[in-house]
Amino acid sequence: MAVPIAVLDCDLLLYGRGHRTLDRFKLEDVTDEYLVSTYGFPRQFICYLVDLLGATLSRPTQRSRAISPETQILAALGFYTSGSFQTRMGDAIGISQASMSRCVANVTEALVERASQFIHFPKDEATVQALKEDFYALAGMPGVLGVVDCTHVAIKAPNAEDLSYVNRKGLHSLNCLMVCDSRGVLLSAETHWPGSLADCTVLEQAALTSHFETKLHKDGWLLGDSSFLLRTWLMTPLHIPETPAEYRYNMAHSATHNVIERTFRTIRSRFRCLDGSKGTLQYSPEKSSHIILACCVLHNISLQHGLDVWSAPATGHLEQSEEEYEQMESVDSEACRVRQELLLTHFS
Repeated sequence: MAVPIAVLDCDLLLYGRGHRTLDRFKLEDVTDEYLVSTYGFPRQFICYLVDLLGATLSRPTQRSRAISPETQILAALGFYTSGSFQTRMGDAIGISQASMSRCVANVTEALVERASQFIHFPKDEATVQALKEDFYALAGMPGVLGVVDCTHVAIKAPNAEDLSYVNRKGLHSLNCLMVCDSRGVLLSAETHWPGSLADCTVLEQAALTSHFETKLHKDGWLLGDSSFLLRTWLMTPLHIPETPAEYRYNMAHSATHNVIERTFRTIRSRFRCLDGSKGTLQYSPEKSSHIILACCVLHNISLQHGLDVWSAPATGHLEQSEEEYEQMESVDSEACRVRQELLLTHFS
């Protein structure tokens, strides 16, 4: 007689059906040092996330037992900051690797739902003016509303036939377009673009371009490197500077634009799941894009809480822009006029 085989939940085997929630780990039972070393963030920050996401993570499910929001958040932070579903991580909070994976998915979606709350351009005039002044204080570049660049994050191959995610280095990746302010706070993050697309193509198709083409920002511009085309709202370096004013412009542009590179390094240092040291993100492009965006949201929240890691050293293998040194020639005469006026007014 055949014996039926049941698929059992590891948590059920360990803890029994009587538990309604899986509260085996208590924040108050450990030190801040332990939380930072294991999950990447201190107690106050984690408690804020519990308050922010708790209602979403407590949604009714078909499962007989629910994992508490606190445990779900710890599991997700452990993955984001370490880049792996290590057994010891699940053991530390008392859940299986399968449950770890479900927690990461739940927290990721909860953070993505709140992306527009934490990642956006300022809307009131006073904040916009303060943004420009902060950028001007860096290197004397006026009118800057943000610095923009792309960075690649490695993902697993979706399938053998899909070459749209293969970048110029032959690796599968997502090309992520981001804008930040002078402190590294992200103002825009589009994380879903296939790695085969050049930076200039990503920008052409991005929501960011639609936003600025509507002339919502008539008195300012973004700064982008030479992989982008010059536009009236996007100032790029001069390919071959010849005059002292052009050299001064390029130097100020480079010093200001460097903020986005530092921001990429900060995100890579804090969220090791993105830096490539633990391998590629083992998810579909869509889920990988959501994980990247969730980390961007956490990056902004961490800066709001004063958790600045500007000084963190560069680590790992997060792919930088592949078109960084590719010079793009603009055919926009109005954009050339705007840049020339900027040169004459501020750098001559």
